[in-house]
Amino acid sequence: MTERIIHFDNAREAQDVTGAREEYLPALEQAFGVAAVSRDLWLKLEGEAAQVAAAGAFVDGLLRVRNAGLPLNRHAVDYARQAYVEGRGAELDKLVGMRIDVAPGRAPVFPRTFGQAAFLDAIRRSELTIGLGPAGTGKTWLAMAMAVSALLKNEVSRIILTRPAVEAGEALGFLPGDLQQKILPYLRPLYDALHEMMPAEEVPGLVERGVIEVAPLAYMRGRTLNRAFVILDEAQNTTREQMLMFLTRLGFGSKAVVNGDLTQVDLPAHKMPGLLEAEFLLRKVPGVGVVRLTGADVVRHPLVQRIIEAYKGREKGAGNGGAG
Repeated sequence: MTERIIHFDNAREAQDVTGAREEYLPALEQAFGVAAVSRDLWLKLEGEAAQVAAAGAFVDGLLRVRNAGLPLNRHAVDYARQAYVEGRGAELDKLVGMRIDVAPGRAPVFPRTFGQAAFLDAIRRSELTIGLGPAGTGKTWLAMAMAVSALLKNEVSRIILTRPAVEAGEALGFLPGDLQQKILPYLRPLYDALHEMMPAEEVPGLVERGVIEVAPLAYMRGRTLNRAFVILDEAQNTTREQMLMFLTRLGFGSKAVVNGDLTQVDLPAHKMPGLLEAEFLLRKVPGVGVVRLTGADVVRHPLVQRIIEAYKGREKGAGNGGAG
């Protein structure tokens, strides 16, 4: 039997690694086949030498990413543990290295999964990035962080946020109020992400000056978007014609991110989503990055991930003639 004692610098560090009530320790013991005991500011691991070494490497990795600024919560700890079990623990350091600094006073943004890291890498390398994946995989969050960062670094002169208002058929004229009031319900998720990246009181002024523009997809027609970071959200609800119109709006010095979830299409059944066609046609085009995120990249409440997997299983069953 071998043992290793790991010392923590303070109570908060110990709590982040072991859990508020040491609730992370049973999973650690099961994953690595060790006994784990935590007291005050230390953690003791006992077991066979190889198992203690593996568990110790996992804890060292948690401390390393925590001290680099990545917040530890249950999802982060669970994801890191699984990565070490699969022999990918060393790759976690890459997540920390992809830190995105947003507005002063706001916490930096990090990718939380390897899929999210691939998505960020594609955005950095490509003029156009297509991100596909279910709810909770961070597509809008990460794209918004990259947009705010680019604006603050003066890499672009404005941010343009858009999505198809398919629920209203994009015929917004019958709704009361001015344009902003009409489209707010459809663009609320983009505003929510934006407010997490910069002080909410600054956003109205930036919108008024045109530095940040939030508009339905139909209002992009006939424009050329230069030096802009453009995010098209809910792109699974674009038609072929809308997608082509949007993609041909890009001008010099611009970057675009197109996000969508092909399991949440609201178009009529006979219409192929423009997002699906764009992924197929543009995957190998230079300057275009395509990333597919999965349930493994969901970073919301763990229940959300289980719900997504349950629905995927139900769809497979239905496709095979199962009654479900």
